[in-house]
Amino acid sequence: MLIDNVIRYVALHRRLGLTFDEQSRTLTLYARYAEAHGDRYTSVTRIHDWCASASSPVRARSCYDAVRRFCAFLNAEDPLHEVPPAGAFGRGKRPRPAPYLLETHQIRAILEAALKLPHIGSIGPCTYHHLFGLLAATGLRVSEALALQRSDITDDGLIVRNGKFGKDRLLPVHETTRRALAEYLTIRNRADSDSNDLFALRTGYAPSKVTAHVTFVRIARQLGFRGPTGTPGPRLHDLRHTFAVRSLEACAHDRQAVAHHMAALSTYLGHSDIAHTYWYLEATPVLMHNIAAASEQLFGEELP
Repeated sequence: MLIDNVIRYVALHRRLGLTFDEQSRTLTLYARYAEAHGDRYTSVTRIHDWCASASSPVRARSCYDAVRRFCAFLNAEDPLHEVPPAGAFGRGKRPRPAPYLLETHQIRAILEAALKLPHIGSIGPCTYHHLFGLLAATGLRVSEALALQRSDITDDGLIVRNGKFGKDRLLPVHETTRRALAEYLTIRNRADSDSNDLFALRTGYAPSKVTAHVTFVRIARQLGFRGPTGTPGPRLHDLRHTFAVRSLEACAHDRQAVAHHMAALSTYLGHSDIAHTYWYLEATPVLMHNIAAASEQLFGEELP
C-alpha cells in the first residue's frame, strides 16, 4: 500500500531530526488519491493528473517536487515505482508574499477582539489575546510561540527551543510584555491541564498553527482589515513582519544605526543568515524613501 510507504518514508525523515509535517500531509493526500484509483505503485501519469488539480501553479510545483522525491526513494527499492522527470511543473522558489504592515491601532483592535471571541467560560479568548500580543511584541514565529512551555518564562526572558533551524535562543522581552505574560500565566495555571504548553485552549493544549491562523483571519475580516476569501490582507505571520519593519524604522535617519540594528535584529528573530533580515528593508517605505533621498543627493553631488 502506498500509504504504508508514506508512513515509513516520513518516519525515516523524522528520525533524521526533521519535522516533515507539510511533506507528510502532501504525500498522504497523494497516496489516498492514487490508491482510490487502484494504484499499487507510483505512476507518472497519476502524479501529473493529481498535481494538475492543485489550487495554484506554486502549489502544483511544491506537490510535484515532494512526490518526486518520494518516488525516487521507492524506486531505489523497487523499479516498478515510476519516477517523474524533474521540472515538469516548473522550477524556482516560491515567491515571498508582500507583507502587510499593521498599524498600532489595528493591532490593538485585534487584541481587543480576541478577548471577545465566543468561548464563554473558556481560556481561549485570553489565550489568543496574549498569543497575538506576544507575536506583535517580539516578532516570534508562530510555531515558536505555540511551542513555548510554561517553564520557558524565566527572569532573563523567554527560552525559545528548537527554532526553525533547530537552535535554542534566549529572547529578552520588554517589561510590559513580561507583566502581560505573568498575568496570563496566573490564569493559565488555574486551568485544569496535564499539558505544560504555555498557550492552551479548553483541551489543555496549544492550538495548532492552522487554528491560530484561521482565528486571526476571522478577526481581521470581522474588523474590516481583510476582505473575503481570495483577497489580500493581514496574515498572522504579518505580526512578525510588522515587528521587524517598525523596529528598523525606529532608526531610519541613521544608516549606521540601521547596520548595527540589523545584526541584532537578525539574532533576535532567529535568522540563520543576516541576508534574510535585509529582506525587510524592501517592505520599509520609510527607509526606502531615505535611501532614495540619499542616492539623489549623492548623484547630484557627482554632477559637474
